[in-house]
Amino acid sequence: MTGFAARFSGPRPALFKAVALAAALVCGAPLAQPSSPTAAPLASTAAATPAPANSSLDALLFYQLLIGELELKAGRAGNAFEVILDAAKRQSDETLFQRAVEIALQARAGEQALAAATAWRNAKPQSVAPLRYQTQILLALNRADDAAGPLAAWIAAAPTMERPGLIASLPRLLQRLPDQQRALVLSGKLLTPYLDDPGTRTAARVALGRAHLAAGLPVQALGLARAAQTDDAAAPGPVLLALDLLPGTPDAEALVTGYLARPDAEPALRLAYVRTLTQSQRYADASRQLERLTQDRPQLPEPWLTLGALRLELKQPREAEAALLRYVALASAPAPAAQTGLPAAPAAPAASAADDDDDDALSPPSAGGRDLTQAWLLLAQAAEQRGDIQAAEAWLAKVDNPQRLLEVQARRAGLLARQGQLREARALIQAVPERTGDDARAKLMAEAQMLRDVKRWQEAAEVLAAAVQRFADDTDLIYEQAMVEEKLDRLPEMERLLRQVIALKPDHPHAHNALGYSLADRGLRLPEARELIQRALALSPGDPFITDSLGWVEFRLGNRDEALRLLRQAYHARPDTEIAAHLGEVLWAAGQHDEARKVWQEARGKDASNEVLRETLARLKVGL
Repeated sequence: MTGFAARFSGPRPALFKAVALAAALVCGAPLAQPSSPTAAPLASTAAATPAPANSSLDALLFYQLLIGELELKAGRAGNAFEVILDAAKRQSDETLFQRAVEIALQARAGEQALAAATAWRNAKPQSVAPLRYQTQILLALNRADDAAGPLAAWIAAAPTMERPGLIASLPRLLQRLPDQQRALVLSGKLLTPYLDDPGTRTAARVALGRAHLAAGLPVQALGLARAAQTDDAAAPGPVLLALDLLPGTPDAEALVTGYLARPDAEPALRLAYVRTLTQSQRYADASRQLERLTQDRPQLPEPWLTLGALRLELKQPREAEAALLRYVALASAPAPAAQTGLPAAPAAPAASAADDDDDDALSPPSAGGRDLTQAWLLLAQAAEQRGDIQAAEAWLAKVDNPQRLLEVQARRAGLLARQGQLREARALIQAVPERTGDDARAKLMAEAQMLRDVKRWQEAAEVLAAAVQRFADDTDLIYEQAMVEEKLDRLPEMERLLRQVIALKPDHPHAHNALGYSLADRGLRLPEARELIQRALALSPGDPFITDSLGWVEFRLGNRDEALRLLRQAYHARPDTEIAAHLGEVLWAAGQHDEARKVWQEARGKDASNEVLRETLARLKVGL
């Protein structure tokens, strides 16, 4: 916060309110009467009628307020600050001190704001408000050591019932510090006095755990989360901390599942766990948690919507339709008051940019979970998975939301393309209006995805090449172009594009994974392939598709036991057909033919047309 010449334009309502209030107080206050003998006969009357309370607003204060606000309106914030602060000191008035602080903050003058807050604290040592302002200003100025005193005093001065909440908010206060190791040291000093107090120890341990997590010490954070849960097994704080530790710290999951086994587990925490699972693409585990929630609380609409979306991801269209229709029935009815406050259904990012439509499918509904647009789109997708084109079009016809026009038209285009009407399908997407560059990009992505869905690889490549020319260095578009080049068997070009993505965005997990998997699948440069995939898994811990890739490269390297472990883990997290094809092949190579057949049969029941599965069975000459 530097510079103290902040300028404000337009009329300021605060000015008119201050002037009006000042005028009302001055004009309405009775004038003080001098003491004189002639006033004595009125004493009995004064005793009978309570004397009106005189305003503390004298002429000097009135003019100070008026001049301060006029100076502020004229853009002279420094003058306004000095005038208002002088009035605050003279009157020892908390409202005026706060006004002085706010003027300085508006002008981004941190030192002046701190001076006003300090003067306020000196004038009103029992007040909590100046401690809060002092703390926040010092932290904004990156003066953590100086903030320790006011912050400790603020916590100590907080009412007993409010103190745990204040302690719980401490990590958010300190997260603005650029040095989180320094923030951890400060947290330790502040929280140590509260770690043994029964009223604050749970909140203090969770807050200290979050400080350790922010400082890159997850093991210590997990230890504190466990200690906090031991203090209070029903407290949500330790569970939320454990969720934030996932998936990088797998041992934290036991703390979450232990809490969720309780009969009094909060639905909101189960939904938070579902969100974490879906972000790691553990759709099968997320689906099981939602099934439990819909059994325990069947009248809550939101879990049914997310359950339907997850079942679509798992290629279970009929089960998805049942869940989605249940959601529609519940969401169409007035929500009971007891259901308010439940968070919206969580979203799950897809495995790659190629799955943007699935990402949308798992997004929460708008308008607090009562807009049915998302449900109609998901029901159309379920009908499409079942091959019922007419039903899918009927669900799309229910959508009346201009903001979702591209989604609807892309779905319609997909239906047309599957019926061989490719020209009409492309025209449908191209006709969607463009208001911004983002709209144009989204249209190109939708058209390319539609072409990929019907295996028109060359046309998709042409669309994406044009898109990359228009939106240079867009890593998502380049990645999609690389995936199409692979389908066209132009592998050197695919590798070139993926390396371009990695150069532009070194933390792009799917580019590392795709390049590593492509090398492993062709039996080329296997150590390099494993290194690429391990890097991808470090960037996206727990991702089942990346775990599948790592299992596949271990199999290619001859590490069959490790390959089986990884592939089982990936298939448990997400029973995808392609993962099943790999797991089955490794089981087959290990001589476990019965289990291999079982895995393949399950996969074929979900997606008999999957190319990887069909190629695997044909190459191994296995009949099911």
